[in-house]
Amino acid sequence: METRRQKQVGALIQRNFSTVLQQEGSYLYGTQALVSVTHVIMSPDLGLAKIYVSVWNIENKQAVVLQMDQGKARLKKLLSERIRKHVRRIPRIDFYIDETLDEIEHVEHIFDKIKGTSQSDQEE
Repeated sequence: METRRQKQVGALIQRNFSTVLQQEGSYLYGTQALVSVTHVIMSPDLGLAKIYVSVWNIENKQAVVLQMDQGKARLKKLLSERIRKHVRRIPRIDFYIDETLDEIEHVEHIFDKIKGTSQSDQEE
């Protein structure tokens, strides 16, 4: 369970990293992909930020995360410029794909199929 400080720093990083991606993301992974930060989990010592991103409008989501990993130094520098007055040390950052929204969409699709077959059975 996260402490209050972990949650505060995670929210701070989420807000500021979202802004960094809006400004610099198109240089890393192009203008086609839509990337948003869904949540950030901080390690207990606040030395590592696990940044979960949702990637839309592109098939190969892992490629976008790999491009972000390649530009990690620049992204961390831009993030540090925004949060350095709020934290004692800048955490390392790691990126993870958040597939929650994809899973929700998949489940809704399955329910729609079930609903469609049950309605056709009732019509007969």
